[in-house]
Formats: sequence, structure tokens, C-alpha cells
Amino acid sequence: MLNQLILFSLLVLTFGCLALAYEPKPLQDFCVADPNSSVKVNGVTCKNPMQVQADDFFFSGLHLRGNTSNPLGSRVTPVFATQLPGINTLGISMVRIDYAPWGLNPPHTHPRATEILTVLEGSLQVGFVTSNPGNRFITKVLQKGDVFVFPVGLVHFQRNIGKGYAVVIAALSSQNPGAITIANSVFGANPPIPRDILAKAFQVDTSVVDQLQAKF
Repeated sequence: MLNQLILFSLLVLTFGCLALAYEPKPLQDFCVADPNSSVKVNGVTCKNPMQVQADDFFFSGLHLRGNTSNPLGSRVTPVFATQLPGINTLGISMVRIDYAPWGLNPPHTHPRATEILTVLEGSLQVGFVTSNPGNRFITKVLQKGDVFVFPVGLVHFQRNIGKGYAVVIAALSSQNPGAITIANSVFGANPPIPRDILAKAFQVDTSVVDQLQAKF
């Protein structure tokens, strides 16, 4: 009997911890984000439900092309709780991504969300890399109307391979998915990661690290 209780306790602890790795289900109809609240919580505090209006659940702007005049040739337009307060605690968000010809949304991860992407216009090469030790590169070319999913936490990218502009809409399974752009994080950290560490990690000369850090 004691062994069964111990086993049951271990199962509860194990699966309980796994459950806590995801955003909890809401305990009310909605919790519209209140950006003016001084209360600090893991997320955003709720607006008084009696003061909630239809506009709290509304966002307009995804019909507008993002400005891709930057070195990467891409622009992400987010729809998070900051832009759409009504999604607070609902565990979802979305983005529009615009790409100039050969524009790139560079390798990055979303530590808290799976992403599912739909191509509205253009042709894209997309891909992600599996975790250690395999590090398999899985890639595909997408056309208008195609859908692709990037599993939570994995490094992924999109690149416009067409002659015209490309547009996608992507949904994410978190109201705050986070984004860690690999190049910026590694070579643009503040303060900088010591160059000898990066040189050894990437197996290059420190002068190469200096050049890369200077760009970020």
C-alpha cells in the first residue's frame, strides 16, 4: 500500500509539473488586459468586467502592409494582448509577416508557443531544426494557401523566394509567445558575451566574432 501511495504521489508531481509548463485555462469568461494597473502578475491584470467594451476584443490593421525597408527585408505586425486586450489569458495570439523579395524572417524561436502559418501571397521557403542530438533540418517551399506548423521552442525561419512581396498570417498558442532571434541573442547580447566563448563555440577566430558583434 505504501509503495502504491509513493507511486501515485510521483505521478501527481510529474504530471502536475508538466501541466504547469503551459498557460492555465481562464477561470472566467474573459480577462481583458488592463495596461494601467500597477499590480504585477504573471501576465496582465484584468479590467473591471463592467467596463469592458466591444473594442477590447477588436483590432484593425492586419490589412496594412508592414514596412520591409530594413536589412532583413521583413516586418512582423503583432496582435498580442498589448494590441488586443481581450486575448489576455486566452492562450492565443497572431501576427502578420510581410516579406520583400528575398526578404527573411531570420532563425528564431518562440519559447512559449507553437506557431501555425498560412501563406496569403507569394512563395516562401520555411524550415525548422529539431533538438539535439539529431538537429535535423526540415524544410519546404510554400505557395498561396499553404499551411505549415513550427513546434514550440524549435529554431525556425521563413524566406521569400518569389519575385514579388509575400504575406503570411500566423497564429501562436500563447498570448505572449516570446521571440529569441538567434543572431541578435548570440552576437548582440548586452553586455556582450565574451568573444573567446563565442569563438570556441563557433570554432572561428576571435576577429570573426568581433565583426559579427559589431553588426549587432
